[in-house]
Amino acid sequence: MIAALHIHAALRGKATYLKRSYFSPPLKLADITENRSQKSLHLMQMSSSPGILDNDQFEIRIELEENCHLQLHTQSYQRLFTMKMGARQTMTVNLAAGASFIYLPHPAVPQANSIFTTRNKIYLAQNCRLIWGDIITCGRKLNGEIFEFSKYHAVTEVLVENRLVIKENICLIPDAMTINAIGQLEGFTHQASLIFLEGRKDCSALTREATLFLETQGEIIFGITAAPVSGLLVRILGNKSEQLINCLKSLTKIFTTED
Repeated sequence: MIAALHIHAALRGKATYLKRSYFSPPLKLADITENRSQKSLHLMQMSSSPGILDNDQFEIRIELEENCHLQLHTQSYQRLFTMKMGARQTMTVNLAAGASFIYLPHPAVPQANSIFTTRNKIYLAQNCRLIWGDIITCGRKLNGEIFEFSKYHAVTEVLVENRLVIKENICLIPDAMTINAIGQLEGFTHQASLIFLEGRKDCSALTREATLFLETQGEIIFGITAAPVSGLLVRILGNKSEQLINCLKSLTKIFTTED
C-alpha cells in the first residue's frame, strides 16, 4: 500500500495551529492539543492498519513556519510484519527559523523475516530546536522472536542551514552480523537514540543532568556525546521498551526545562 501524511503548521498569535494537512489510508491525523492557549501544537499520527505490511510505502512530510512548536505523537508500537519484499518509509521535516519539533515515536517491533528501510531528512534553519527519538527492539520478545527479522535499516540526516551536521545510520541484519558483539548491542535487546539540537552555546549543564538521571536507571548502558553544533546525542542500550520510552521522555523534560 502507498500512503502519505503531510503536515503544515503555522503561527496564529503565539499559538501554533494546523494550517494544512493531508493523509491517505491507512494513515490518519488527530489534533490532541489539550490547552489551546499554549504555544505548542500536539498532533497524533494514527493508522487503521495493524502495522506495516509487505510492500508498504509511506511518505511523511512536515513543514513548520517560523517560531512554530509541534510535538508529533504516535498511536502505538510500530509493528513490522513478516515480509518477502520489504517495506519503506521516508520522512522529510522542514523547520523555519525559531521553530521547534519534538518526535518520540513508539518503538519499532520487527517480527520474524520483516524487512524495513526508513530514510529521514530534517532541515533546520537558524535557532531551531529538534528532539528526535528512535527505539528499535529485538522483535516479539515474549513470543520467543529475538532478532529473527531479516533487516532493519534507518538513516537519519540532519542539516542546519543546508549543511549536513548529523548522519545516523543504523543497519541491523541479524543473520549477517554478530548482533551481541562489542560495538553492536552487546547482549542487550533494545536500543534507543535521541538527537537534541538547540541554539544554545553551552550544553554542559544539560549533559551533567542527563547523566545523573540515566545513572539512576537500572539494567542499561548509555553514552552522551556533544553534537557538532549546539546539542547532544544520546544512545541507550537496554532490555525493556517501556523503560527506554520513559528515559527518552524524561530526557526531553530535562532538555526543555526552560519552556
